[in-house]
Amino acid sequence: MDTIKVLDRHVIFRQILFAVAVLLCLTPLVSAPMALVLGLVIALFVGHPFLHLNHKATHLLLQVSVVGLGFGINAATALKAGREGFLFTVVSIFGTLTFGLLLGRWMKIDRKTSLLISGGTAICGGSAIAALSPVIRAEERQVSVALGAVFILNSVALFLFPVVGHLLGLSQAQFGLWSAIAIHDTSSVVGAAGRYGPEALAIATTVKLARALWIIPVSLGAALAFRRRGGRAAGGDGEKAKVKIPWFIGLFVVAILLNTWLPMPALSHAVVGASHAGLTLTLFLIGSGLSRQVLKNTGVKPLVQGVVVWVLIASATLWAVMVLA
Repeated sequence: MDTIKVLDRHVIFRQILFAVAVLLCLTPLVSAPMALVLGLVIALFVGHPFLHLNHKATHLLLQVSVVGLGFGINAATALKAGREGFLFTVVSIFGTLTFGLLLGRWMKIDRKTSLLISGGTAICGGSAIAALSPVIRAEERQVSVALGAVFILNSVALFLFPVVGHLLGLSQAQFGLWSAIAIHDTSSVVGAAGRYGPEALAIATTVKLARALWIIPVSLGAALAFRRRGGRAAGGDGEKAKVKIPWFIGLFVVAILLNTWLPMPALSHAVVGASHAGLTLTLFLIGSGLSRQVLKNTGVKPLVQGVVVWVLIASATLWAVMVLA
């Protein structure tokens, strides 16, 4: 009985500590990078008391927060950013996917893990992995390895990119475009660009979400490729693979149009502020989900593949942005 009571007190303590950390992330006291670090501290030294709910909560909170950011963007700015980022997007996605898959094959990483890491790096991190994994019937181990590799690098990018941008004297427009293409996940793109400036944030958010639409054709291509090579491997027991469409991007566009055509400054300011707090909390949840087991399961080879592919796309995009943009 005493042992059970001690365990119960330990669980309650973890839950209270986690709740306090969540509340702190909703205040201006905690920035996006601080939230990520706080989440990592919780994961490594305390333990996430609600880990089984973390993925769904992170996914939903990210989508709602991104839609809210649309109320702070003008349609003209969004169209301009979309036009400027289209060519970069197309070239970088296909270049990253091709190089990543060839590197994974050379390193003898299994095809599904290699595709998930390459797709996560090329398009939009965890969202792309979540969309691709059911299409290619990836195992839970393969998904967790890919997510681990992408989220680790995502965390590094959140801190590294603003420092590099300031050192190189990138304009807000240049940084917004660079971060949208070279940082994996939308949450870290918004976190890094938001630290750089409002123009960088507007451009980065718009280009990143336009980029996320490429989940659809890439997922369809992956389904066809795995069905041809593996027969039933892509379709399991004959069930047709489904492609998840990121509908929240449509709501983001609606929010931009409402903000442009029916401006309500006070309401928009409140919604955007709440969305920033939501994204800070999202980064905390991502950090708190990076448990010791996730880091251990990631392994060396997939992480090396992720690092090499990421460094390539980040360097090439940075050069293009500085020379061409």
